[in-house]
Amino acid sequence: MGVIERVSGPLVVADGMLGSKMYDVTTVGRAGLIGEIIQLRGERAIIQVYEDTTGIRPGEKVESTGSPLSVDLGPGLFGMIYDGIQRPLEVLRGKSGAFIGRGISADALPRNKMWKFVATAKQGSRVRAGDTIGYVQETELLKHHIMVPNGVSGTLTRISSGNFTITDRIGEINTGKDRIAVTMMQKRAVREAAPFARKFKSDEPMVTGMRVVDTLFPIAKGGTAAIPGPFGSGKTVTQHSIAKFADVDIVVYVGCGERGNEMTDVLTEFPELKDPRTGRPLMERTVLIANTSNMPVAAREASIYTGVTIAEYFRDMGYSVALLADSTSRWAEAMREISARLEEMPGEEGYPAYLPKRLAEYYERAGKIETMSNRVGSVTMIGAVSPPGGDISEPVSQGTLRVVKTFWALDAPLAASRHFPAINWLKSYSLYTTAMSGWYEKNVGAEYVANKKAALELLQKEAELKDIVQLVGEDALPDSERIVLIIGAMLREDFLRQSAFDDVDAYSSLRKQSHMLAVMMHYAGTARELVGKGVSADRIAAMKVRAEIARLKGVPDAQVEQTAKKLMDEINSESSALLVTEREGQEAA
Repeated sequence: MGVIERVSGPLVVADGMLGSKMYDVTTVGRAGLIGEIIQLRGERAIIQVYEDTTGIRPGEKVESTGSPLSVDLGPGLFGMIYDGIQRPLEVLRGKSGAFIGRGISADALPRNKMWKFVATAKQGSRVRAGDTIGYVQETELLKHHIMVPNGVSGTLTRISSGNFTITDRIGEINTGKDRIAVTMMQKRAVREAAPFARKFKSDEPMVTGMRVVDTLFPIAKGGTAAIPGPFGSGKTVTQHSIAKFADVDIVVYVGCGERGNEMTDVLTEFPELKDPRTGRPLMERTVLIANTSNMPVAAREASIYTGVTIAEYFRDMGYSVALLADSTSRWAEAMREISARLEEMPGEEGYPAYLPKRLAEYYERAGKIETMSNRVGSVTMIGAVSPPGGDISEPVSQGTLRVVKTFWALDAPLAASRHFPAINWLKSYSLYTTAMSGWYEKNVGAEYVANKKAALELLQKEAELKDIVQLVGEDALPDSERIVLIIGAMLREDFLRQSAFDDVDAYSSLRKQSHMLAVMMHYAGTARELVGKGVSADRIAAMKVRAEIARLKGVPDAQVEQTAKKLMDEINSESSALLVTEREGQEAA
């Protein structure tokens, strides 16, 4: 037990803390505020406090719990809304009203709720860390596997099925040195990455239903992505769409330092969302962590780690998990403030010199892995970045881009023109495309891979021509280049642009994307052939089939293949008619 020596905002310096360890959780002052030791200097401990330190005075007591900041993991996580240190917000509201009172704590998981536990392991069997010994059917679709805690292995001397609370003993493991009681709840330190057997190469896409992402800049399951963009460009909306439509088993959403009104929208909308795949409430496979900008700054730093630890827990069950963080810029700003109060040497723009290291350590916890018990699971990390003024040359954006492999550059002008998703196809990239080409060829088709490449080349060529058009005008271009502008506009407006308010267009399966792209590339190839045979770009642009191609995005998934074949036939028919007309005109001349 120590004594407060100095208070500086969220930082408290306590003397007499001999025997304390780095990252131990402490209770600070008479109010019993929750803190974490982040620096030790002899008997002095520097503590970051996760609550408002107003009124805390030198001379008050500080006590270390002897344990690192940890989260409770077990049945009851789905549908919960936590703050940055895993306190359930609904419970806290019942205790202190609309604003969280100081020194208030609550169990992260309900201790009195009974769960039906079904044992799958046999008494007397050898078990090791991560092995499943039973499960709880927490929702209709997801089993909550009860696993042997990390660091424990031995002989399962007792196990029972039945109705239990998460703290009841359901079994016992003899490690050879002692006997360890097994419950349905386990604790994990948030700053320690969970162990795994090996990490696989990310070669399977996480389908989001957004055509600009899935077709042009895909992310792999177990991959990492950054979404930088200025205010109002759609970072939060893009992440909401991914949370709703991505083909993952579980979603962990971390609102880190966001404005209160944005988090209010999340907290009110998510519980009402229906899972499009099952028709069940989306919250049945979602965990929300809400840490608004008016909450203590130190809790922002913890919220990111709380989220990734929960994601790793579900990954170890063999599930694919999407971890969405909005935004890591607020996390970095919290580190900057704490670093300044520690009087550390500032780096670029005042951020601590270890910012790139912390970013790398965080994103390194993503991946598709083989668990210690030979299951395969994945954590896919998508972090929003909020660079001031949209300038991605600032340290957080640059530090993030060094470690992530997918970059979705949001564009304010696109957002202002109601183009959703507002991802700029000229600035974005994905380093997973080559690694996943084999998966696409096997599961979607080789034609899709070729069409993806051709579409991106067309969009890049269109951008170059638009610069020339601004100087000389479109009429000065030859028909071979004017047709590129026509096809580029089709790709932008009819393929990349989606309507979040249209039940059909809000989500596009890979199958639908493949057929849409095939039709547009068939039109592009036909248009080039027609131009080569003397047909003018104006007459090609006036083809009636163009309007039907534009409406293809509104065709239901079950009908898209048939509709696509019909459109290709119409393209062939109209192009043949144009050639006949062109030939007759030349003969008449």
